[in-house]
Amino acid sequence: MPFFITTFSFPVTLVFAGLLGALLTRLFLPGLMGMIVEAGFVRPNFRGEVIPLGVGLVFSLAAVACIALLYPFLPGHLQFFALAFSLALAAFTCLGLVDDVWGSRNASGLKGHLQSLLQGRLTTGALKALAGGGLSLFLAAVAGPLAWVPVNALTLALSVNAINLLDLRPGRAGKGFLLGSFLLFAAGWGQWPLAFLAVLTGSVVAYLAVDLKARAMMGDTGANALGAALGLTAVWVLPDGIKLAYLGLLIVLHVVAEKYSLTSLIARSPLLDRLDRWGSDRQ
Repeated sequence: MPFFITTFSFPVTLVFAGLLGALLTRLFLPGLMGMIVEAGFVRPNFRGEVIPLGVGLVFSLAAVACIALLYPFLPGHLQFFALAFSLALAAFTCLGLVDDVWGSRNASGLKGHLQSLLQGRLTTGALKALAGGGLSLFLAAVAGPLAWVPVNALTLALSVNAINLLDLRPGRAGKGFLLGSFLLFAAGWGQWPLAFLAVLTGSVVAYLAVDLKARAMMGDTGANALGAALGLTAVWVLPDGIKLAYLGLLIVLHVVAEKYSLTSLIARSPLLDRLDRWGSDRQ
C-alpha cells in the first residue's frame, strides 16, 4: 500500500484496497461456504431452504489477510491503525460467532439480555454487550483523546449493534454497511485510515450477491465485523461535530428498535421497502 500511497492519489489507493478485498473474498468464499455446510452449521432461509450460517466470517478473513500482506510496507502511522482495525474485526467477529453458535431467542433486544443478566442468567447477547463494551472502551482509549473516550466507545459499540439490528432480511445489513461506508468516505475524505474500510467495502460488494439471493447468511459473525469497521472508522475520521451527530442517530435508532419492529417500519415506507427488496428474491 505505501507504493500506492506515495505514488498515486488517495482515490486510487481506495480503489486498489477495495479490489484487493473483493478478490480475497471471492477467493475464500466458496471454500468457506462448503466447509460450513459440511459441518452442518446451517439454518432455513425465508423460503425454507437450508443455507450456511456465519458466512460473514469471510469479511474478517479477507480484511485481515489483506492487512497482513501489506503491513510490512505500511508507513509507521498507518501500522497502528492496521493493528487496531485487525483487532476490532477479529474480536467482534468472534463475539458474533459465539452468538450464532450458542445464541438463544429466549431473550431479545439489549434490554432483554440485560434483564436476563440481572436475573443471574448470562446470555450470548449479554456476553457480547459486556465484552464488546470493554473492547470498545479499550479501542477508544488508545485512539484518544481521553475526554472523548466515552463518546468514541459508545460510537463503536452502537455501530456494531446497529448492523446487527439490520440483519433480519437478505442483503439488508450489507446495504446498510455500504451506505454507512459511503457517508464515511464523504465526511472523512482524504484520511488514510479509510483505506482499511475500503478493503471491507470491496469484500461486502463481492459477498452481497449470495446474501441477496438468500444462499448464505452472514449472521452476527459478519454483522459484528461490519459494524465494528464502521464504528472504528467513524471514531478515527469524523470531525467532532459530525461524530456527535452520528452518535445521536445511533441512539435514536436503538431507542426506536427497542419499541418498534424495524422491518415493519421499513415495510410502511415505499422508498425504504423498495431499497430493502432491491436485488433480492423477496416478493
